[in-house]
Amino acid sequence: MRVGILVGGGPAPGINGAISSAALKLLDEGCEVIGIFDGFEHLMAGRTGVVRSLSIPEVSRIHATGGSVLRTSRANPTRTPEALARTVATLHELGITRLVTIGGDDTAFGAREVAAAAGGTLRVAHVPKTIDNDIPLPGDMPTFGYETARDLGAEIAQNLMEDSRATNRWFFVTVMGRKAGHLALGIGKSAGATLTVIPEEFSAEPISVDRICTILEGAILKRRALGRRDGLAVLAEGLGEKMDPEELAKLPGVAVEYDQYGHLRLAEIPIETILKREVQRRFKERGEKLTITDLRVGYELRCATPIPFDVDYVRTLGFGAARFLLAETVSDPLRFGGIVTLSRAGHLSVRPFDEFRDPETGRTRVRLVEVDSESYRVARQYMIRLERRDLEDPVMLSTLAEAAGETPEAFRGRFEPALNGFEPRA
Repeated sequence: MRVGILVGGGPAPGINGAISSAALKLLDEGCEVIGIFDGFEHLMAGRTGVVRSLSIPEVSRIHATGGSVLRTSRANPTRTPEALARTVATLHELGITRLVTIGGDDTAFGAREVAAAAGGTLRVAHVPKTIDNDIPLPGDMPTFGYETARDLGAEIAQNLMEDSRATNRWFFVTVMGRKAGHLALGIGKSAGATLTVIPEEFSAEPISVDRICTILEGAILKRRALGRRDGLAVLAEGLGEKMDPEELAKLPGVAVEYDQYGHLRLAEIPIETILKREVQRRFKERGEKLTITDLRVGYELRCATPIPFDVDYVRTLGFGAARFLLAETVSDPLRFGGIVTLSRAGHLSVRPFDEFRDPETGRTRVRLVEVDSESYRVARQYMIRLERRDLEDPVMLSTLAEAAGETPEAFRGRFEPALNGFEPRA
């Protein structure tokens, strides 16, 4: 049996461990293992030369390293019918009848379509990875890479908070997460950030820049009312996905572009800078210069050395992928392959791709933060941000208005519309 392994999407800690685990098991069973470089990119172009046979010495000790020894890309094999047909033909030419794909929701979608187009001559085992933690795995298991990214991100945030306290400044930090706020909330909650703003807390779309700025401005003023002039706001990158593209395109220095899967290129939208400038403008109108440092955290996390949790996790997932591909027969729902999952109790299973599909869009479903969960309510409880009860408390309202240099009535009138009505339980 000739088995291919490829990686799609953005890097995540643990990729090399998944490659290693799957390859070692397959090699031990007598298979030939072919590493395919740069995801689907070369397969789509009909190139058979950008591959390499993997051996035990090459993969046996890479599990504790970051990055991807096979590199990765966001190339979309379903972009055109011709690209899909060439991908299948190239795999046939390489003699590959089994394929391990390692990636997020887009790679899972592409892998399933490639297997279907192959008409039963190819079986795929998809190992789900993303630091965004947005694939709806059974039992709410995290996607591999997330825990390492949260761990390092929380350390970075804690360092920035100390800088903030030492210099009496604010930091606006955008954290990766295309649609979901899991990583931003995980980092903010673990580090004890002043506040975290995620897209899931807004029910209406699009989200205006004005509303987010009002939330941040209110948090800064409330922090002052409580005696502090420093703070750190964690902003989920996915806020940009919910903003009006036309509004964004009018802002200076913003390029609205889309990737091969049709997603807004959020890395090109400096949310933290946009919000910083507007909040600073508001304080300047009060005759005050407010120091805010804006930065983005994400690329520092994606190729980090995986923590033991992810090393352990991907070893099991890689084994599960290999075992599934080695099976002589599979049930009909798995004839094209499926997604390898691990339960909280430690049991492996492969779930059909269609189990993860959104019936309306046909794309892989996205797991969002549940803002009515206890976990989110706890996170919100410890944030410093304006809540409706602050505006209903005469003493607090007076203190806030004084910090803003306004009357209590004017303060309430300006900030009340930005509140979304959510009140965390005690």
